[in-house]
Amino acid sequence: MNILVTGGKGVVGTSLVRRLESMGHEVWVCDLRHSHEERYMRCDVGKYRQLLEVFERRNYDFVYHLAAEFGRWNGEDYYEDLWITNCIGTKNMLRLQEKFGFKMIFASSSEVYGDHRGLMKEEVMDSQAVRQMNDYAISKWVNELQIINAEQMSGSQTVRVRLFNTYGPGEYYTPYRSAISIFAYKALHDLPFTVYLGHQRSSLYIEDCTDCLANIVENFKPGEVYNIAGQEIHDMKTASDLVLKFLGKDDRQVRYVNGERFTTKTKVPDNSKAIRDLGLDPKVSLPEGIALTVDWMKEIYRPDR
Repeated sequence: MNILVTGGKGVVGTSLVRRLESMGHEVWVCDLRHSHEERYMRCDVGKYRQLLEVFERRNYDFVYHLAAEFGRWNGEDYYEDLWITNCIGTKNMLRLQEKFGFKMIFASSSEVYGDHRGLMKEEVMDSQAVRQMNDYAISKWVNELQIINAEQMSGSQTVRVRLFNTYGPGEYYTPYRSAISIFAYKALHDLPFTVYLGHQRSSLYIEDCTDCLANIVENFKPGEVYNIAGQEIHDMKTASDLVLKFLGKDDRQVRYVNGERFTTKTKVPDNSKAIRDLGLDPKVSLPEGIALTVDWMKEIYRPDR
């Protein structure tokens, strides 16, 4: 297959591209930065002209649309970028999908479940009123609604995936990255960090996530939506304690706070549909995944040098 991955230089995109190539697909990448690879194109998905040029160069059987501004606080601090990239960018993709006829896999987020307190089954969003709790979550749900409308208006074929707390090597630190990335970077450099108590998550190691995503090409069911999530439910102190354990450090630099505002308290996903249809198989346990993440961070940042 000829496959395009937007946001292919990101954390999930980089791992997904490797996996798709290993399966024999011809994979092209677009992202914001300049790069030298033969199958790479610089493109801002929020700019229709730039995106159109990507599709005029060649035909793609599938497009993984991963390009997005990530994270709730990033979405507050850089809301112009969030809304242009996430929502205008996806609208651009849908117009081009109508024009060129490719199949699309859209990366949504577990954040769309907002204030829902029960088991997070895919159909919850169709049957219950759910309030998204931050701009990032709202933008992802807006995009899902845009996709549903496009399917009805023009017959576009898209699969939506809701990613739950993907983490692992390849996630370079910024203040807006995942909690595990932040914990590992701060603890490695003996910097203070905050752990929010009372929140529960289901974290999924990056390669377990992208192995599943890559399987969609051969199991594509237009109109479907899947939770891509791990099996283990853990609180954030558990994740922090594991990071500290693997670094041989105590928690004197950790500030414990009772809950974080504007985010879901507990995420308990039902991932049975992805297991059934897409071969989701979470193999890497949280301790194993955090150990691998810490080792990668130590190699990348080497604070002793």
